[in-house]
Amino acid sequence: MEKWLLEAKTFIEEKTQANLTRIGDKFPHATKGGRYDLCDPQWWTAGFWPGILWNVYLSTANSRYRELAGKLEHQMDHLLHDPEKVDHDIGFMWTLTSLARYEITGEQDARTTALLAANMLLARYNSAGHYFKAWNNWHGTDDNSGIVIIDSMMNMGLLFWASEETRDPRFKLAAQGHSDMILREFVRPDGSVHQMVDFDSATGEVKEKRGGQGFAEDSSWSRGCGWAIYGLAIAYHYTKEERYLEGAMKVANHFALHLGTDALPLWDFRVPENTADIKYDYHDSSASAVAACGALLIGKYAQHNEAHFYTEFGTELLRRLYTVAASTNNPDFEGLLTDGTSHWPEQKYLHEALIYGDYFFVEGIYTLHGIQNTFWLGKKTDN
Repeated sequence: MEKWLLEAKTFIEEKTQANLTRIGDKFPHATKGGRYDLCDPQWWTAGFWPGILWNVYLSTANSRYRELAGKLEHQMDHLLHDPEKVDHDIGFMWTLTSLARYEITGEQDARTTALLAANMLLARYNSAGHYFKAWNNWHGTDDNSGIVIIDSMMNMGLLFWASEETRDPRFKLAAQGHSDMILREFVRPDGSVHQMVDFDSATGEVKEKRGGQGFAEDSSWSRGCGWAIYGLAIAYHYTKEERYLEGAMKVANHFALHLGTDALPLWDFRVPENTADIKYDYHDSSASAVAACGALLIGKYAQHNEAHFYTEFGTELLRRLYTVAASTNNPDFEGLLTDGTSHWPEQKYLHEALIYGDYFFVEGIYTLHGIQNTFWLGKKTDN
């Protein structure tokens, strides 16, 4: 095993050990001045810190990580009793908490909670447009019932798992309907993806395609590419439908082409040149971390030389992250990775650590170490 990979694992575990005290039973989102801003359990990123803890528990068997992850999970319990407090990010939140705990410990209450989360997510399915609506009407009278974002692909794994766990096809059928819609409406012929599509929620017809967190409607938001790569690869894992693997490979090829030899991707692959007044060329380490995990999963299923390419690509993305973006020389910095861009259009958290970037970096490094930590995949075994 290469030296950098051994060092990366040690770095992760030393930083996480320090963050047990620094962050504790709170929910980190993104850093300011080296310290994580904290959000309430309702925010979409609530599952990522517990997810890191479950990963490190698998590696170390230190019960402190397990206990803290469980404590964080239980702070989220009340949300599943109110449909107006959860949205499509149920998958992000409960895959890395309750489902992770069930897969690791077999505790039945964790299974029950994960299935309740899956049922809450299933209730968001719009059969006219074959999509899961992203958000509730957070802004008073605004109608968000037709909004879908590419991030949603990462929430489908919870539904695929629920179908296998219960032998009830409803979850899988809805997840496949959504995944097919993503291939049709989000993934462009060149492998770039739309970030947001607005449907008529009564008819299912597309009303508008928007830039969202990308620079523009026709740009290429790099983290959105990462969500598509990994989410479609997960869909293939559960269904073995070739169109999902082909879609994941198409987006991964686009990502690789536009990254080239750069250490980190731009937050959007199609931003203009900087001007005297506006800086566009921020990087996003979280995009690389997500894409790396997706590429490693593609490498598991692709054939022959293609499998080698995607495995090597995912590994190289992680190596560049560790070499260029890891906060190895700054023990006071709480994040694992620097150079994250949360939301450029809103100018939020630029050149910072992002908890989801940290999580996928951990998952990717541990995957390369052979630690069975991919909670998105359940316990499915391939014949």
